[in-house]
Amino acid sequence: MAQRKQSPGDRISEAEHAVMEALWTESPLSAAEVCERVCADNDWSMPTVKTLLGRLVAKRVIGTEPQGRKFLYHPLIERSDYVGGESRRLVDRLFGGRAAPLFAHLAENEALTDSDLEEIEALLKEMRK
Repeated sequence: MAQRKQSPGDRISEAEHAVMEALWTESPLSAAEVCERVCADNDWSMPTVKTLLGRLVAKRVIGTEPQGRKFLYHPLIERSDYVGGESRRLVDRLFGGRAAPLFAHLAENEALTDSDLEEIEALLKEMRK
């Protein structure tokens, strides 16, 4: 898979994200196969999926390859790269670029389970090694 870093102009909408998740899970896929994976859950039709695929191609986050009379679609960015960029934007925009206030906010609003706290503690221990 050809890799490229996502630029700030490549923001992916929630609807586009559903299509990306299908492609990150399995690719390449045709538009019909993408629709099989996302249409029912989102109450979408094939034209909606084709519109979303077209937008993602224009943003250069998915690529196409012809197969007969149809195209197969595949991601041009890794899911981990996208998640990393979105996480950084969230922390920058809402928490002044610092992760500690994010964790404080989650803790204050009881959004962290005991399991979450154990995972965070383990990550911190590993990072300090």
